[in-house]
Amino acid sequence: MYLTEQGATLRKEGDLLLATKDGQELLKVPAIKVEQVVVLGNIGMTTPAITYLLQHGIDCVFCNSYGKYHGRLVSTESRFGQLRQRQLEAAADVARKVAIAREFVRGKLLNQRTLLMRYRRQGGPASVRRAVDRLEKGLVGLDGAKEVGSLRGVEGTTSASYYAAFKDLLQQDLGFLARRRRPPPDPVNSLLSFGYTLLVYGIQSAVHMVGLDPFIGFLHVTEYSRPSLVLDLMEEFRPIIVDSLVLRLINTKAMTEEDFHVATEEGQTIRLSQGAIKKFVHHFEQRVQSQIQHPSSGHRATYRRCFELQARQLAQVLLGHEVSYNPLLVK
Repeated sequence: MYLTEQGATLRKEGDLLLATKDGQELLKVPAIKVEQVVVLGNIGMTTPAITYLLQHGIDCVFCNSYGKYHGRLVSTESRFGQLRQRQLEAAADVARKVAIAREFVRGKLLNQRTLLMRYRRQGGPASVRRAVDRLEKGLVGLDGAKEVGSLRGVEGTTSASYYAAFKDLLQQDLGFLARRRRPPPDPVNSLLSFGYTLLVYGIQSAVHMVGLDPFIGFLHVTEYSRPSLVLDLMEEFRPIIVDSLVLRLINTKAMTEEDFHVATEEGQTIRLSQGAIKKFVHHFEQRVQSQIQHPSSGHRATYRRCFELQARQLAQVLLGHEVSYNPLLVK
């Protein structure tokens, strides 16, 4: 459930989760079907609704109306002491840390290459060929890396080429020159940032579900309040979920310059309008609910389910039940 209507309230009535505003029903969903609640902005929740979410382990994320993360509901129960101990041990072991981090980067680079190759087959610009070549060189360089810093270096050098090609694939001129995060200076960067933020929510929910510590990562540096492991696991999903979606929405003109405005109080930051947020959330959910055949299980699963399957695979590696982590790759 994405709650975006400012001033609305989420209630629990019988077997239903119900969003209302000024006595009007906005959304009604059987509670048993809800996997996650994302609250965007000034939206209230009754105590019975909060209690239900906590008791049933349903992730609830709180953000401002533009998607900036504030926090989430977390139950006090934990059954994962041994797993988290193994996670800490692996993060402190340089060889194991590098081996796991390498696969996160490999997954990202391979999926970026796949996305670009789709356009290369259609006779894409020269920058696409250059970026594919750079990604392939980066993939070769991963195996020789002995430190996490070297892996980050490979990721950084390939990123510039990738986004240069990404820019040339856009069929609307919305001012995108390169990837810029804080603050996003153009509509495309704003879409990418919002999409990556939604991706963080989904993967953090999976990490909590599996019992891993979201703050102890392998590729990303551990810092105060940074969900480093979530950022690690989301790397392979960035091209699959967000980048491909943003390209499609821009190139089909499902989103245009009219969907954005300048937030002057935030230093000329480009923000999505409220209507555009709802539109993007709709397309994002369609994407994460689409199904693929998961390579490890062999079964069809939604991308949202794949978040959990990848986190569970990592847990098995940390517990010593599997030898190595295998990123989710698309063809």
